[in-house]
Amino acid sequence: MNEKEARPLSESAPAQDLRLCMVAAERSGDMLAALLLQGMRKSWPQLQAFGIGGPQMDAVGFVSRWSCDELSVRGLVEALWRYRHITGIRKTLIQDVLASPPDLYIGVDASDFNLPVERLLRQKGVPTVQLVCPSIWAWRPERVQKIRESVDHVLCIYPFEPALLAQHGIQGTFVGHPVADVIDMAPDRLKARQALGLPVDANIVALLPGSRPSEIKGLALPFLQAAKHMLSLRPDLQFVLPTHGPLQAMIEAAIARAGMQGRVHLVMGRSHEVQAACDVALVASGTATLETALHKRPMVIAYKMQWLSWQIANRKRLLPWVGLPNILCNESLVPEFLQEQVQPVALAKAVLEWLDDPDAVAKIQQRFTELHHQLRQDMPTLANHAIQKVLAA
Repeated sequence: MNEKEARPLSESAPAQDLRLCMVAAERSGDMLAALLLQGMRKSWPQLQAFGIGGPQMDAVGFVSRWSCDELSVRGLVEALWRYRHITGIRKTLIQDVLASPPDLYIGVDASDFNLPVERLLRQKGVPTVQLVCPSIWAWRPERVQKIRESVDHVLCIYPFEPALLAQHGIQGTFVGHPVADVIDMAPDRLKARQALGLPVDANIVALLPGSRPSEIKGLALPFLQAAKHMLSLRPDLQFVLPTHGPLQAMIEAAIARAGMQGRVHLVMGRSHEVQAACDVALVASGTATLETALHKRPMVIAYKMQWLSWQIANRKRLLPWVGLPNILCNESLVPEFLQEQVQPVALAKAVLEWLDDPDAVAKIQQRFTELHHQLRQDMPTLANHAIQKVLAA
């Protein structure tokens, strides 16, 4: 636990100063928050930001009192297993924040953690902003009341969300998806392959089994078994898998269990380069599916969680898809395999079908280009304007 204290502002601090508490609870939120912080520093050059974050936030001057990895869980049952630990962090955070209230609190995604904090702070007079609208359009629509009670403004990353929130009396602004700004409209496959040391003329499959331990536990082995099956059919295929430090041992164990030692190019971080380098991706449902789409790469989406978590979540699901590319384009563009459907042979077959159908790849690349244009906005400027209005209210 990082116990570093954020430096309070003096009473004579200049107007461009802002003391901000921010909480991102996973690696995807770390990336979004880092981009937002970089943009906010243009309006508040002396911005002081502390709370819960990750390495990308720390790299832009954020003071992490806890790592986002301590909160990273998926599934209701998994959250219950770690309930004491997570609620202990939240209790301490609230105590610290109330002892020296910031000018603003921004919750980054992770609504189950952030909304209770935001509700309490808002009652105490601290303005609250939520970056990433809770997916009331996908599941758990009962959260609308909690959002209304907890948040002054929602920074929405998808264009249809502000109108939906307005129906419930909640203010929101579409700011675009920050990732759409950092990914090139035409990613350079050759450059990415050279940077990663991959063969420039091979068929390359990216394996993206997730960024949480629970995801790696459920998906790494079937992904690698699917890769082994693909190799039995096409020995010339190359596989690349990005990971990060805390997950490396789990990934290496799965590689050994699948008998794929020496056949998988393991990369530390650099997931965007991996997505740019590949011809097709096998990817866990989540932000990585959108990143893969913005890299204009075809994909196969898979997801598998603890059985009881799935039963609970599936009953509250409002849409026929779980993958963001399918949801945002409102059609079944890429195949999805969920729970018991996550079988190595089926996954392998779906991946190879993309390699055998260049016309389908060209069509989906065009659709993903249209999506990229739709999501690419001037996020820092739009977010700053919205935040300034909240602070002036």
